[in-house]
Amino acid sequence: QVQLVESGGGLVQAGGSLRLSCTHSGRTSSTYPMAWFRQAPGQEREFVAAINWGGATTYYADSVKARFTISRDNAKRTVYLQMNSLKPEDTAVYYCATTAGRFTTPRIMEAYDYWGQGTQVTVSS
Repeated sequence: QVQLVESGGGLVQAGGSLRLSCTHSGRTSSTYPMAWFRQAPGQEREFVAAINWGGATTYYADSVKARFTISRDNAKRTVYLQMNSLKPEDTAVYYCATTAGRFTTPRIMEAYDYWGQGTQVTVSS
């Protein structure tokens, strides 16, 4: 069994920062790639960022590039999403995800096997 637990969400004013964390446990490996997706009310879940097992390769959605940074600490089995210069349009439930499979399509939801329960991020204007 795989468990992913997100934390760090909350309410922040536009221009502020938050850091999300996702800790994985169970039958997971620190060699698994990790990703963040988000889903706003009435919208489809969308890709935010992804990172390979070693942390050397990262991917970002154009909408968050230069504002968000994904990183991981394999010793702590945790992946982070540092979010700076937050905008109201960043308001969403943020989910982390991982896969035991190949990391060939990191921006696609279907590439991931395991998901956390999500953490709410609300950015006020």
